[in-house]
Formats: sequence, C-alpha cells, structure tokens
Amino acid sequence: MRAIWMCLALMLGTASQAAPPVPYAFGVLNHRSLQATAAYWNPILNYVSARSGVPLELHIGRTANETTDRVVAGQLDFAYTNHLFTPKRDRLGWRVLARQDTQGIRGQLVVLDTSPVRTLQDLAGTSVVFANPYGFTGYYVPMDALLRAGVKVAPLFAGNQEAAMGQLMSGQVAAAGVNHQVMIDFAQRRTLKYRVLAESEPYFDLAVMASPRVSAGDGEKIRQAFAGMTHDPEGQRVLQLAARSLGLPGARGFVAADDRAYNNYRNFFKHTQVPVNE
Repeated sequence: MRAIWMCLALMLGTASQAAPPVPYAFGVLNHRSLQATAAYWNPILNYVSARSGVPLELHIGRTANETTDRVVAGQLDFAYTNHLFTPKRDRLGWRVLARQDTQGIRGQLVVLDTSPVRTLQDLAGTSVVFANPYGFTGYYVPMDALLRAGVKVAPLFAGNQEAAMGQLMSGQVAAAGVNHQVMIDFAQRRTLKYRVLAESEPYFDLAVMASPRVSAGDGEKIRQAFAGMTHDPEGQRVLQLAARSLGLPGARGFVAADDRAYNNYRNFFKHTQVPVNE
C-alpha cells in the first residue's frame, strides 16, 4: 500500500510540474482589422514569450475602444496602446515598458487628393470620420485642431483606423482624422492619393504597457525581450514576417521606454478643447 501511495504522489508531483503557466492577457489596440492585427502580433508575442519565459496570449476587442474598455475593467495584463494617458486612466497605474522604434506619430486631418476642400474652414458642416472616440492621433488631436479653428463638423466613428480610411476612400465622408503612419501604410497598399489639411506635433508611438498587478520582474523580462528583437537574427526575422503580413516596406522594432516618454500626451489632455472620454 505504501508503494502505491508513493507512486500516486510521484505521478501527481510530475503532473503538477508539467502544468503550463497561465499566459498573461496581452491586448493590442487594433488600428486594423482583427485578422490583420492577429497576423502582425501573434508572431511577435510568440517570440517575446519564448525569449522572456513569460507566456503571453493575444487579446483583441472587436473595436479599439472595446480593447481599451477591457484594459480599464482589469481584464488584461499587458497592452499595446496610447489610450491610458488621460487623467483618469493615468491613475490606474499602468507603466510603460517599451515603444516602437520610430520618430513618432502625428495626428492629421486628410482629404482625397481630388477633394475641393483646401482648408479646415472648408470642412464646416461636413461629415468627418474618426476611428473611435478614444483614439489619440485618430480622434483627439485632429478634433482639437478643428475646435481651435472654430470649425464644427459631424463626427462619425468607423471602429478602427483603416475602416475610417476606407470610408474616406469610398467618398462617404469629406475628411478623416488619422494616425499619419497608419495613413501612409494604407495609402501605399491601396495606391491612394490624399492631402493633409492639418498635422500635429509628433508623439511617441503606442507603448507596450504593464498592469500594476504584473510583477516588476516579469515586466522587465518583457521589456528586454521586446527591446532585444532587432539585435537577434530570429527577432529580426519575426519582425520582417510581421511587416510583410501588413505589406509594410520595412520591419519596425522596439526600444525600451518609460512613462516620461509620454508626458506630452498628458500635457495635451490638460489643455485640449475636446471633451475627454474616460
């Protein structure tokens, strides 16, 4: 009998050791369709999970604001976002770990190249499409430009950046508020010609952020894995694969970052004329 109990204990111990860790939920702010977002991010998260030893699982809402709502509700552990720098969300305690290695993003108001609209004032009374009412460069920044110019428009929300650009392309709206980098990528793929009516100062691109319940140790492992991708041949291969899935001209890596890099977001929200949706 003692031998049987020892065997059972050994089996249970082995099963316990073999149980895989529960992955952290990693939310991505979806500028593009769910399929395109998954094709881009799954290879990256698989790489980061393997290199860091911290398992991650991609979570995407149907729209960007749904993804943000999941963050605020505490349903996600990590997020790739720039929606957490409003005064109320800033107090949630999420911390910046890394960001994409770019010169930054700008909010723009754009029209088709064939549009008769030449100035912001020409948009008065027209329909202007935005991604969602939480978007920073895709809503707050261009809407702030319109309000400061004294131009009243009828805002529409398409759900994500590329859906808004699709409405512009089809002629359903007079103009679109966009993230300039997503607009460039979309226009290159669709051979779309457009004009920029207004453009903001640069802001750093979306941040990889950790919930306050994620330990400092796990957060640092994730930071180092993202920042190390461009220095590792396998990481470079994964970034190139992800870029090709979106038809991007080149891979975009990540660099380590902290909360100070996003202070101009916080400063914007202190002075914007746009009512803040939190």
